[in-house]
Amino acid sequence: MNKKVNTLLFVLGATLFNILATLICFTVLLVLYAKTLMPVIPEGGRSWGFPLIFIASLATSFLLYRFVLKILIKKVNVEKYFDPIFKKR
Repeated sequence: MNKKVNTLLFVLGATLFNILATLICFTVLLVLYAKTLMPVIPEGGRSWGFPLIFIASLATSFLLYRFVLKILIKKVNVEKYFDPIFKKR
């Protein structure tokens, strides 16, 4: 495989990882909210839980993605295996 194919596969894999991480974080936070906070919060305030959980899951998955990407960059020589997506003209 050449660098362009490696870059394409990396981008597709990273996108899939980010989507799965977001879904897992969303599910975990939703279950935690339903089990712990929902019974305590009055009915009028429960509607704020879903948007806050959605935003928190996006932020958590972004932080997880950055953490995993930093580890990958340390272990793999990026210039050797990947082609730059944006080239200088």
